[in-house]
Amino acid sequence: MGFQQGLSGLNAASTQLDTIGNNIANANTYGFKSSRSEFADIYGNTLYGIARTSPGIGVRVAAITQNMSNGNVSTTGRSLDIAINNSGYFTVARPDGTLAYTRNGQFQVSNQGYIVNDGNQLQGWQADSAGVVTQGQLTNLRLDTNLISPEASTKGTIGINLDSRVSPPTVTPLDPTNASSYNWANTNTVYDSLGNPHQVTLYYVAGTPTATGNSWTATAYVDGSPATTPNTYSLDFNTSGVLTNTTPFNITFTPNPVNGSAIPQTVALSFTGSTQVGQNFGVTTPPTIDGFAPGTLKGINISSTGIVQATFTNGQTKTIGQIALANFINQQGLQPIGDNLWSQTFDSGAASYNAPGSGNVGTVQAGALEDSNVDLTGELVNMITTQRYYQANAQTIKTQDTLVQTLLNI
Repeated sequence: MGFQQGLSGLNAASTQLDTIGNNIANANTYGFKSSRSEFADIYGNTLYGIARTSPGIGVRVAAITQNMSNGNVSTTGRSLDIAINNSGYFTVARPDGTLAYTRNGQFQVSNQGYIVNDGNQLQGWQADSAGVVTQGQLTNLRLDTNLISPEASTKGTIGINLDSRVSPPTVTPLDPTNASSYNWANTNTVYDSLGNPHQVTLYYVAGTPTATGNSWTATAYVDGSPATTPNTYSLDFNTSGVLTNTTPFNITFTPNPVNGSAIPQTVALSFTGSTQVGQNFGVTTPPTIDGFAPGTLKGINISSTGIVQATFTNGQTKTIGQIALANFINQQGLQPIGDNLWSQTFDSGAASYNAPGSGNVGTVQAGALEDSNVDLTGELVNMITTQRYYQANAQTIKTQDTLVQTLLNI
């Protein structure tokens, strides 16, 4: 028995304890992957190979292998926390421009609008001005934090029901201040080219029924004033209560006072789908009128396929881009470089990129993070076993020392 075997065993046990300690230390690190120490025996070689009677000269650490299995997913409710379900890695650009890969989905927005993780910029495909994503070269995903420009209303659709049981008003002509001069009214909001809202109120007056149906008159007022002449529209219904004229009601107006927006403004309002049956007045199809006020960034939504959408205070949404996920032929070949990052190596192979949920990568889940895959109970048991292994190797050195001391005492 020599000192070499025991000393190599101590070194191996020390490395294994370091590995276990690192796993335990990162048990709460999001996206962390545990590792294990793998050992190989050592034999002394001669010109003729290894002698059959050689007892070996110890052990060495052959490798520290990463366990790339998935950790549990914990929900956080934060829109820029993102977990990957199954395979794949987020790709980030480091400050020096090199690419790295991570499973840690704790992202924020930088002061320049980029989506970042500890200063590293998330990679993906940026959408064009129309919100279309083309999967070409990777780029830094950036949110449009600027004010979204307003858009003037030009058209809309509304479905209503006019109660066929009512009679024409006894008071004429129409007077918006006198409810007896009309049967029903409803109001909708439109926007001018500067994003200012205007209230369009329609007053409905029943006609006299005939053998072929009935006609109602709709009169438009904008912000309390009559729309530009003609400001009336005829809704004609057949005997089944179905609207027979489908030409839109062109409501034209000029803001009063003039506010610098484009004038005059016309909104073509369609009543397609409206009815006249024996039930109460009401809106049967919610109005869909285009146009909107200016808005600022309110929040971020990320779909399971990695589509990043910005929501604005004016209710509008805008597609920003799509997250790209990387994958490798040999994930164990990735080189850990700290800060929850890995770098590509010859052993891992080149990265392939896909949209989440396609190719060889999984989907993403916003509002959640992937926990470390460290089995804390298992690591504590391994630590006890390694401690005994360390003690046993120390005992072999102690025994060898006793034998040497015996020889010196002869």
